[in-house]
Amino acid sequence: MKENMKGKICLVTGATNGIGKATAQALAQMGGTVVIVGRNAPKTAQLVEEIRTASGNKNVDALLADLSSQQEVRRLANEFKRRYSHLHVLLNNAGGYFLKRQLSVDGIEMTFALNHLAYFLLTNLLLDTIKASAPARIINVSSNAHASGKIEFDNLQGERNYRPRAYDNSKLANILFTMEMARRLEGSGVTVNALHPGFVATGFAKNNGKVIAALVSLFAPLVARSPAKGAETPIYLASSPSVAGTTGEYFHDSQVVPPAPQATDMVVARKLWDVSTRMVHLADGPAANPKPHQMETVQTGVNSAQD
Repeated sequence: MKENMKGKICLVTGATNGIGKATAQALAQMGGTVVIVGRNAPKTAQLVEEIRTASGNKNVDALLADLSSQQEVRRLANEFKRRYSHLHVLLNNAGGYFLKRQLSVDGIEMTFALNHLAYFLLTNLLLDTIKASAPARIINVSSNAHASGKIEFDNLQGERNYRPRAYDNSKLANILFTMEMARRLEGSGVTVNALHPGFVATGFAKNNGKVIAALVSLFAPLVARSPAKGAETPIYLASSPSVAGTTGEYFHDSQVVPPAPQATDMVVARKLWDVSTRMVHLADGPAANPKPHQMETVQTGVNSAQD
């Protein structure tokens, strides 16, 4: 909490709960301008007021989007750029765990759509603003579950075999995206890092029915770390001068740790980039802009983001 974030604009996805909420609160307490992204309008509005009151910082804003929808990601990016000319910290945190295979509104398997493609698309849409704000930081929340992941380009969406690795694969994709984005942004003044927050007691996985929700609520607090503890590493990566020049790394407990070998395969990372580019309909390369008709305005102040 010692670092001064005054003058820094931070965008935090998945900010209405858990790690995202704790990170947004901390950055506001440091004096940063914090824009939280949530999906539930009343919950997001309530959190804005809560953070403003607790931090004494009035520079807390909200945008709403269901990040599994590419159209809403585009709306989010467009609305952010309409309101703000700079972005110094982007924390890609929103994600989900789905026991059963389901499709997003774009017809893409939900885990891959929300956990990977949302990171990829939002970052690229905002990258011109981020680069213009350098020094700036992109932070991607991954998981040690990536160690069990595998990128199978003929089964990216779990068509052949969905469980149990869809989540693990998406978290591996987060790190591969981080590595390739860091390579592309070398020398730009923008750093890109990924992290494992630890097993954190949040609302994670409660979307999988009442039985799962009850089990998570019962057992997670017994074995998991608190959201505040889980947020320590993203807060560190967002604010600490000691990592100002660090890029393309994977962190746990505010320390660089080696990811699994498959997370450093740059051939796979580049192919995943190309495939992802096609899936979200971007021209190849960072900061590709969506077509005008895809950039409709989102009603904000509090309306529709990922819990």
